[in-house]
Amino acid sequence: LRGSREREGERERRRERRGQVMFLTLARRALFSPQCSTKGRVFAQRTLVSRPLSAAAASAEGETDVIVVGGGPGGYVAAIKAAQLGLKAVCVEGRGTLGGTCLNVGCIPSKALLNSSHKYEDATKHFSDYGIEVSNVSIDVDKMMAQKLNAVGGLTKGIEGLFKKNKVKYVKGWGKVTGANEVTVAGSDGEEIKLEGKNIILATGSEVTPLPGVTIDEEKIVSSTGALSLKEVPKKMVVIGGGIIGLELGSVWSRLGAEVEVIEFLPNIVPAMDHEVRRNFERVMKKQGIKIRLSHKVTSAEASDSGVNLTVEPSKGGDAEALDADVVLVAIGRRPFTSGLGLEDMGIEMDRGRVLVNDKFQTNIPSIHAIGDAIPGPMLAHKAEEDGIACVEHIAGKVGHVNYDTIPSIIYTHPEVAWVGKTEKELKEAGVKFKAGKFSMMANSRARTVDETDGIVKFLADKETDKILGVHIMGANAGELIAECVLAMEYGASSEDIARTCHGHPTLSEAVKEAAMATYDKPIHS
Repeated sequence: LRGSREREGERERRRERRGQVMFLTLARRALFSPQCSTKGRVFAQRTLVSRPLSAAAASAEGETDVIVVGGGPGGYVAAIKAAQLGLKAVCVEGRGTLGGTCLNVGCIPSKALLNSSHKYEDATKHFSDYGIEVSNVSIDVDKMMAQKLNAVGGLTKGIEGLFKKNKVKYVKGWGKVTGANEVTVAGSDGEEIKLEGKNIILATGSEVTPLPGVTIDEEKIVSSTGALSLKEVPKKMVVIGGGIIGLELGSVWSRLGAEVEVIEFLPNIVPAMDHEVRRNFERVMKKQGIKIRLSHKVTSAEASDSGVNLTVEPSKGGDAEALDADVVLVAIGRRPFTSGLGLEDMGIEMDRGRVLVNDKFQTNIPSIHAIGDAIPGPMLAHKAEEDGIACVEHIAGKVGHVNYDTIPSIIYTHPEVAWVGKTEKELKEAGVKFKAGKFSMMANSRARTVDETDGIVKFLADKETDKILGVHIMGANAGELIAECVLAMEYGASSEDIARTCHGHPTLSEAVKEAAMATYDKPIHS
């Protein structure tokens, strides 16, 4: 009986496969038939472009030029760019929605909550400073989360729209490399399919790095994913890790009323940040009520009905201390998501989970490429996008390039912190002679008028040539202000180039101009 059912199931799958292939064939014929009506032609075109391919349809489509495994910022951008360059592209994504970690449970939802929590903090703590009196201000966490989900949903659907527009085939399922030109997909419908392509791009992103002794349950002990979906504001939150993710999400819940303590293993928060800017940033975080405990580690965390019991001790050893919290956020970093992809079976060279590639993003198997968080370099969505475009340009026979010295980093706290290029410490260690110029946001007219005076702009330039080597900004809209500095560095500009460029008045960007003036000569307003 079981064998009979299995045979009947196989026959049903074959019938479905033939039906899907016939459906696509008829749609193609309709598209080019002179007898087909305009409405029919539009329907046929939409059918061919937009339908996520099932197993049968994907197999029937035959070999493609580029198969992208992963639909995050690097993957979907690579797929779209490939189509724009005339290549036949397929994107495989198993999450069910496009956009990857960044759009679904990372960059985008966190910025929505950072915005909402900032508005709440303004209403409860700062409105009265401007003569605006409000009372009975309260938090509706469900509505806050709904706004976040609405933003995420609109953007994920937008990517699907871009796929349709650019004729990128979207296959829903988890991909695994099973050959130099083959990807096997565990389809969302339970069916396994095989895709063949001249080139494969691994854009599988990263995942949360686990902490030994701490089990994440996404309710009381949470990763960044769980911290973005808490059902209520905890009374006390302990954040393990003083990096970008921990400080951003710690800021969200601190503004909403939680007591937040950050525990960092290293002697400093955000080690990649310039030391002078970090000192100012840490001072502001503490002024906002976030407690920061440096050079300490969490050795255990046990969840119970009443909360979480933690054991904390100095990083270099010493007496242990017990802490209690309602919620614990584990934010010690991320690691490449490369397990289960068949890379070891293929013999692809790797280093601590990262795929090793050449300057054309090729692995040791030339037809298999990798980009984004899966390869060495900063784990940033915008870096992955640049990787994706450059990789596809190489595949298309063009020249692609990413300048990793001009990839900006941004912390979306309030104030924001953004930087690009080298820090003062890095230049000293490299023996590079440099000059520094600084300008305080306290002296910027726009910052004074909107009461956003916490901050500084700092330039580092070559002592002889004045070429900009690094820029570090702390202040309101720092993530936007850094863009002109990135562009300047990409063109090899000097600090004098920015200093002699007219900036609108009154704007926060004038602080960038003044810091540049302070680097090559002297500022006017300081």
